[in-house]
Amino acid sequence: MWQHGRSRERVRAVIVAPFVARLRVFPFKSLDGTDVGAATLTTRGGLEHDREFALVDDSGAIVNGKREPRVHELRVSYDPYLTQATFASPRLEAPFTFVFDDDPGPLASWFAQHFERPISVVRDRSGGFPDDPLAPGPTVVATETLGEVASWFAGFAPDDVRRRLRANIEIGSVPTFWDDGLYASAGEVVAFRIGAVVLEGTNPCARCVVPSRDPLTGVARPEFAKIVSERRAAGLPPWAERSRFNHYYRLAVNTRADPAQAGRTIAVGDPLERLVVSAL
Repeated sequence: MWQHGRSRERVRAVIVAPFVARLRVFPFKSLDGTDVGAATLTTRGGLEHDREFALVDDSGAIVNGKREPRVHELRVSYDPYLTQATFASPRLEAPFTFVFDDDPGPLASWFAQHFERPISVVRDRSGGFPDDPLAPGPTVVATETLGEVASWFAGFAPDDVRRRLRANIEIGSVPTFWDDGLYASAGEVVAFRIGAVVLEGTNPCARCVVPSRDPLTGVARPEFAKIVSERRAAGLPPWAERSRFNHYYRLAVNTRADPAQAGRTIAVGDPLERLVVSAL
């Protein structure tokens, strides 16, 4: 019995260590993502396939949910190997399946019908189209953080917040807002290791209007930003670097990676170890 008890203690010790609970990539910027078991870092530090494609209008601007409400109407499903995607629109009778290595022209024409204006589809395999070009690595959030934010809104579940924040790496077995320990003062980064990969946390992620909208319907929750800001200001944990909050509408952490990390893989279940704070 003593042996069995000691074994259970060892198991608990492993479970409470920070680990990657979930990985998610968004092959088409601003559109639906998909969970993956593992992802390889690209040359610029993002995850392979994340924001690899983008929709661009005839002015050269990326089409996203900030300015184009019809983005929320689109649904996307992916094959298990991330070699193709199927798009569906309530405005078009037939869905469209696109193989990633095919000519994107026909897909662009399909999108043009949905948006009722010219659209191009562009691709960047080296790191995609990140929101923060100075921190183009995967975004990180704790699972408990999602649950806490969901508790601030009637009718919300963690999945509702997960879809709104669109983070890449979710960390399990850590307390609420543990992710706020992955950045430091301005001009500094926090290095942390996930499996064989070392990432550097740069800053708490400033949110835009998109998380205030239901990602499946586009219906806005006008009080979303106000509630998040008030709760964050009142409940910022003691390990968070408060000087990084010129406003409190910030959730999750932006990262970067040395180009030498390209080709290394992050997988679900990988342990996370916080390393050192160093100059940016």
